[in-house]
Amino acid sequence: MGNYTGAVCKLCRREKQKLLLKGEKCFSQKCPIEKGKKYAPGQHGKKPVKLSEYSRRLREKQKLKHMAGIRERQLKRYFALAKTQKGLVGENLLKLIERRLDNVVYLLGWASSRKFARQLVSHRHVIVNNKKVNVSSYLVKIGDKIKLDNSLKDNVYILKNLENASRIPSWIKYYPEEFMAEIISLPSREESSSPVNETLIVEFYSK
Repeated sequence: MGNYTGAVCKLCRREKQKLLLKGEKCFSQKCPIEKGKKYAPGQHGKKPVKLSEYSRRLREKQKLKHMAGIRERQLKRYFALAKTQKGLVGENLLKLIERRLDNVVYLLGWASSRKFARQLVSHRHVIVNNKKVNVSSYLVKIGDKIKLDNSLKDNVYILKNLENASRIPSWIKYYPEEFMAEIISLPSREESSSPVNETLIVEFYSK
């Protein structure tokens, strides 16, 4: 299955919460959720629907997939890897997705959305350990140093994104003067940037 190419605001309305897919628009009054459209898109979106257990698990899985901007095959691969690691499978899954390079670039505030972060990575504007990396799915590890290419340090969009950036999680040490960050620990479940119920996702893939 390919990437979703439709109107992303419809995805937020379907999940009845912000998935932060449109960057700056998500924090403005143009956001459909801000306008009060907390119902699914389509002709019958306002009608209350009681979800089955399967539907609840599916919706939670779809929510995580859309927020992370990954395909079904990638999510299955992360789930398989999470099962081989120590600890709870659901928490391991979220930690793996949190460690993706495009997600780290987004958390640093260099990009207004994960989609824009993937563009920065794929266009080779992000440097990891003194090497340009163009693979968004690269999993950062302790000791990795991530740096923004010098050509973008004065970019008006980057600087504007930094003004609106949220608090950087404690597992990332940021050096704002150098536009550089260092991974000092692995992410914890409490600091996950994906507000999902991972238990439902585990149940979905365990059937």
